[in-house]
Amino acid sequence: WKVLSFSIMKQARGAAKTTIKFKNLKRGNTLENTYRSGEKFETAMIEKKPAQYTYPDENGNMFFMDMETFEETMVEAKVVEDVEKWIDEGMEVNLVYFKGDVIEVVVPQTMTYTIAETEPGVKGNTAQGVTKPAVLSCG
Repeated sequence: WKVLSFSIMKQARGAAKTTIKFKNLKRGNTLENTYRSGEKFETAMIEKKPAQYTYPDENGNMFFMDMETFEETMVEAKVVEDVEKWIDEGMEVNLVYFKGDVIEVVVPQTMTYTIAETEPGVKGNTAQGVTKPAVLSCG
């Protein structure tokens, strides 16, 4: 499970309660529960490894090369669907493993992309901050 968000509610006479929104990284479903202050959770033993994106297959699965052992790892399309649009060929990412399976692909917080295509600006629209749609090199 991965914590997506949480909020702490302190009541005047009672103990604080925490509402946590989780995402199951294996199945993809989300769950929101409320817990009393001080409840303990078992920590999952995960492993993060750097990898480089190499290519996709016809089913939408993506292949990554381990930066230490140079072995290829196939990651299922459902694991990558949230970040797929930000992954470019040759990009270095972190693969998160749980019990030997990849459960998440973590892209870097900041990246530099090349703009592949954009529409020309319209004359007269430059009085204030102008934005226009663009297609990045990663799609």
